[in-house]
Amino acid sequence: MSTSNGQWYPPEWPDRIRALAGGELRPVVPKRAATVLLLRDGVGGPAVHMLRRRASMAFAGGAYAYPGGSVDPRDEREVPWAGPSPDAWASRLGVDAAGARAIVCAAVRETFEEAGVLLAGPTPGTVVADTTVADWEADRAALVSHESSFADLLDRRGLVLRSDLLGAWARWITPEFEPRRYDTWFFVAALPQGQRTRNTSTEADRTAWIRPAEAADGYDRGELLMMPPTVATLRALRPYGRVDEVLRAAGDRDLTPVLARARLVGGEIVLSWPGHDEFTKHVAHTAPGTPEPHDPTGNPRASGADS
Repeated sequence: MSTSNGQWYPPEWPDRIRALAGGELRPVVPKRAATVLLLRDGVGGPAVHMLRRRASMAFAGGAYAYPGGSVDPRDEREVPWAGPSPDAWASRLGVDAAGARAIVCAAVRETFEEAGVLLAGPTPGTVVADTTVADWEADRAALVSHESSFADLLDRRGLVLRSDLLGAWARWITPEFEPRRYDTWFFVAALPQGQRTRNTSTEADRTAWIRPAEAADGYDRGELLMMPPTVATLRALRPYGRVDEVLRAAGDRDLTPVLARARLVGGEIVLSWPGHDEFTKHVAHTAPGTPEPHDPTGNPRASGADS
């Protein structure tokens, strides 16, 4: 792969990496977060729902991602629940039961807030249908504005959260030198029958259903900007011909957290993600404040990176 791909690489990273290596920067404690790869079957295999973050966003502006966000303290409240228990999820996610419940709730809540899709139903074996009508939109807006909690929504509508509709797929932690850090669990889920996605996120200016291979190829050509976790999860979906195959495979996925490492090697900063060599960057170790060389695409030059 050439250096003209679409890897999200902020120009301030080299200075922050140097500061971390020199003991001048203290890592921020990452916030827990959840994101969901919504999938549906189509011609040529599954398609995934993606959104493009507004260019004005402080974190990953302009990058394509999935619906998701930080765990809210109110996600820790107990809610009507169907599927694997919080204890079972705790074992799978590597946290305690309360934390697992909050992470799963955040995944379902954020999917509803940002895509208008709700993984809940009136009984443990059902799921709500169309959520695009006015009263549903009012409920969604109340969640976004924090006027209502997800637990309140489920209780008032007599719904149970369908944790069995989710499969844990991956876990990535934002690098230690980033000012905004997240410990993010990636889930997969099938788009429920009768529901439709829509761009309900204030953080996105575009949404699309796209085959994982097509999205990854767009990244390789430098046409779609993405962060390493997004690209890695897209590539991991390529072998599967149907959504149900993806969901079955989720139970065997390795959830060992992926955390970027930054090292000073000779005259270079080497930035790498363990197990994902394609994202390795070699950046000249210039003095702090010295501009990094850039290629015509606007990406910092990399020596043998992404190959």
